[in-house]
Amino acid sequence: MRWALVKVCLAVTAMVVIAFAIPLGLVVKEMARDRAFTNAERQAATIGPALAITTDRPQLMRAVASTTAGSRDRMAVHVPAARRAGGAVDIGRQRASDAELATATRLGRASIAAVPGGFALLQPTAVATGKVAVVEVFVPDSEVTNGVTTAWAVLAAVGLALVVGSVAIADRLGTRMVRPTEDLAAAAQDLGDGKLGARVPEQGPAELRAAAAAFNSMADQVVQLLANERELAADLSHRLRTPLTVLRLNAASLGDGPAADQTRSAVAQLEGEVDRIIRTAREQKPQTQSPLAGCDAAEVIRERMGFWSALAEDEDRTVRVAGVEQPVRIPVARTELAAALDAMLGNVFRHTPEGTAFAVDVHTADDAVIVLVSDAGPGIEDPDAALRRGQGDGRPGSTGLGLDIVRRLAESTGGDVRIGRSVLGGTEIRIWLALGGPRSAAARRGHRLGRRRRCPAARRGGSGAPSA
Repeated sequence: MRWALVKVCLAVTAMVVIAFAIPLGLVVKEMARDRAFTNAERQAATIGPALAITTDRPQLMRAVASTTAGSRDRMAVHVPAARRAGGAVDIGRQRASDAELATATRLGRASIAAVPGGFALLQPTAVATGKVAVVEVFVPDSEVTNGVTTAWAVLAAVGLALVVGSVAIADRLGTRMVRPTEDLAAAAQDLGDGKLGARVPEQGPAELRAAAAAFNSMADQVVQLLANERELAADLSHRLRTPLTVLRLNAASLGDGPAADQTRSAVAQLEGEVDRIIRTAREQKPQTQSPLAGCDAAEVIRERMGFWSALAEDEDRTVRVAGVEQPVRIPVARTELAAALDAMLGNVFRHTPEGTAFAVDVHTADDAVIVLVSDAGPGIEDPDAALRRGQGDGRPGSTGLGLDIVRRLAESTGGDVRIGRSVLGGTEIRIWLALGGPRSAAARRGHRLGRRRRCPAARRGGSGAPSA
């Protein structure tokens, strides 16, 4: 593209220069010719007064010698013979032929005749005897073309400078257009090679800037889609752990025997593969929750607790549920809330001994809904590490993705998740679901301060029902 622009500009400029330089050169040549003959006519006119007064040869010779052309032997005077005054008078060197002189006399006007070495201006002039004399002024070729070569050289230099300047400007413009194009092509190649961080600086003409912005937006969308797919794979894999927990518990109750051992081994192998899939899916980004999505948190919790209560009965666990008697609308999809609840309760069954009690409490405020999942287990030593995706809390079989599902669920509404010590003596996971949508960081910080002041009351509210 760069060389194509240079060639086009070169061709256009060359045509413009040729179109103007050739006529200007011809005009300059004609002006030099006119200047030379005009000067010759002026020299011939200086002899006119002398011829009008006298045709005496000595006087005419002095008049001719006094002119510039006469002093250079470029002027001649031809006076025809008269009856009373005598014969013809010829002064100076004659270069024109007799026929040309006779023609000039007959026509009575100035004419130009080509002679060896230049041109002869023939100017008829009336003399005192009533005849017509002819003043001949020689104009050499050097005067006819005087200054033409210099003018043509200047025109050629100016034309060449215009061509060179236009080529340089076209090259700069081509570079300005080609470089962003090359950057765009290189970024597209990098993106095709799997370098998802490839981006294009938005520079150059407006069209290329728009193309760069569109490419960057496309690359961001590709990265987002890949991250969402990896995250979906991790989340779906993590959701498989809920039925795997049921299989593990049922397999544990099969007793002894080859079939029971094979079942337990298969469940353990399947559980290991699921954990490997979860750890493989990385570089996720939180997905935004649609503002139109929503569900009844009380209904979802009652449904899921019906499932987990059956498993808790098999392991002799005490279960308590509070705050789900009335509908509680939250801006969260039903499946997302169910997945988050299953992740937390699955951790209770996985990481606490059989017989450990747990509870689920729901508290409703003006601008938020708080869901508390508590247990009487050993607790979590490092809550911050447990909330970091993919790291887990250091316990066997912990991937950290379960709590990350819960965290993303809360943050999609503008809330957050906290891990602390429960009134049952173990872990308490506090999920803050904002009802007004995502808020500014400043407003969220102020709300957290108020929430910290209400935490003791929330704990007292959560333990109002006696533990079973």
